Amino acid sequence: MKFFVDSYDIAVIGAGHAGIEAALAGARLGCKTVIFTINMDSVGNCPCNPSIGGTAKGHLVREIDALGGEMGKTADEALLQMKMLNRGKGPAVHSLRAQIDRRQYSDIMKLKLEKQENLDLKQAEIVELERENDLWKVTARTGSYYLVKTVIIATGTYLGGKVFIGDLAYESGPDGTFPSKFLADSLKKLNIELRRFKTGTPARVMRSSINFENLTRQDGEDPVIPFSYDTPKGSLTNKVSCYISHTNKKTKEVIMENISRSPLYSGNIEGVGPRYCPSIEDKYVRFSEKESHQLFIEPCGLNTEEMYLQGMSSSLPEDVQIKFYKTIPGLENCMIMRPAYAIEYFCVDPLQLKASLEFKSLPGLYGAGQFNGSSGYEEAAAQGLIAGINAALKVKGKDEFILDRASSYIGTLIDDLVTKGVADPYRMMTSRSEYRLYLRQDNADTRLTELGYKAGLVTQRRYKAYLEKQKQKEQEYKRLKQTVISPNQKVNEILLSCNTTPIKSGIRLIELMKRPQLGYEVLKEVDLTRPELDNNVMEQIEIEIKYEGYIKKQLAKIKEMRRLENKFIPKDIDYSKMNGISLEAREKLDKIRPLSIGQASRISGVSPADISILMINLSYSKESQKDE
Repeated sequence: MKFFVDSYDIAVIGAGHAGIEAALAGARLGCKTVIFTINMDSVGNCPCNPSIGGTAKGHLVREIDALGGEMGKTADEALLQMKMLNRGKGPAVHSLRAQIDRRQYSDIMKLKLEKQENLDLKQAEIVELERENDLWKVTARTGSYYLVKTVIIATGTYLGGKVFIGDLAYESGPDGTFPSKFLADSLKKLNIELRRFKTGTPARVMRSSINFENLTRQDGEDPVIPFSYDTPKGSLTNKVSCYISHTNKKTKEVIMENISRSPLYSGNIEGVGPRYCPSIEDKYVRFSEKESHQLFIEPCGLNTEEMYLQGMSSSLPEDVQIKFYKTIPGLENCMIMRPAYAIEYFCVDPLQLKASLEFKSLPGLYGAGQFNGSSGYEEAAAQGLIAGINAALKVKGKDEFILDRASSYIGTLIDDLVTKGVADPYRMMTSRSEYRLYLRQDNADTRLTELGYKAGLVTQRRYKAYLEKQKQKEQEYKRLKQTVISPNQKVNEILLSCNTTPIKSGIRLIELMKRPQLGYEVLKEVDLTRPELDNNVMEQIEIEIKYEGYIKKQLAKIKEMRRLENKFIPKDIDYSKMNGISLEAREKLDKIRPLSIGQASRISGVSPADISILMINLSYSKESQKDE
């Protein structure tokens, strides 16, 4: 028997990283919101690696924070160790990565949901979605139902979840939780196209069973750079070390002798796995010439002995896992606490979504996170934030909140999903952005805080601090342009020691800063008028000065891209009547229904010639309308 419980503006299905950001955004924007989770103890769970950030992913976390999201703040609060990756490369690819206490992270996020005004957190398995007049009817397994204006699906790997360990396969969500068994059938009745994807996770081993003597230790960086612009300067410390080991010839032998027992190669797994995060058996098959692969041994928290083996996910039988893990230096006597497993789940073809993450054919229904075909906590949280903002705006009858590719990695991520689609779980990488020198992690606040404030998620206090920082930057630029350094022995000794040309006449400080060998730290002994500056301000100024020419070129490309983005395509356009466009392009354009010429040009299978013909047709159509 079904029974009515309550009405809401927004219902979020799933309380993982996507669901959390979606629910908090909706509630903070003044909408009555409910978030459902199958298990209340799994809110904000990190079922795979106990870390936040990483290459390109750190950019996403910084952007989420700049827009008023929660992931960066909570990662800072649950921090075990912080590092800036890719220090040896250019600033475009510098990315923060935090080792976190996964239980503390989950507890903090759960409490934030519980204490958030306008938000109800409920344990329930949602089994059915139905359209009822202009509302959505959301029904739980117990028979209770809710009438809501908008729904955000953020089911992660729970939807039709199935775990594989060798020949063993059983219905399950991550970490041994219940899966979402019935919702997929309801979505199919709504004509939503679903597909099966797969991901995996390594074993967890007992810390006391590891021999650390022959492992390479990795410590965090000091001083710690936080994710969140709200985290007080100097408040974070590194608490743990991580370790590196490598597989070897013996590891390879054990795995390859048992490769037929892997469900990946026996045909038992239907789902497509992540291309850029393969299992250890997949690595040995795909890179058969390699005998050694690197792995990281990382703590899961301060109050647990569990250690995570990053880079060693597997779906081989448990007896094989025990055997091959023990071939690895440091793990010779390891005791496995949780075996590695693969998990298969339902997700949606994201080409069915708009850039707002709303379904094109189902008003008021949104998708976010792994449900949209992505992988990773950070990608999920970014989509959840955007879906939550747009659901709230829809409830209020306001325009959609859309980030373009030139504004952010979040915009790039969503544009890739809804324009190009995915053949395997999508992972954010710096190489996916054509504007990555402009879209750096250090300037996320400069790019997005204004937008977050206008959207209503960035607080007045935070916005005021942002404006003060921008004023500090402007004043510092003015000082650098006006300050002249005179030639003297001390100045030239510093320049020579840095392998750069000494000066013979006065030179403006900004000109010295343009030299790749010089910066604030080197010039501090001769820059006597420098005020007290935040490290992030100095970092941004240095990068902008040194890469000024390249950044200007990217800004010119961004201007051209946005010109094409502003050439809108009528929603009712009939591509079947356009002569000269290829059959493939016609089918793709009709399916995706791009909003603009810019978006159309990024669709796989649509050539520059097709775009030219499309633009001619649009121009002809406008001229015809003028004549009429």
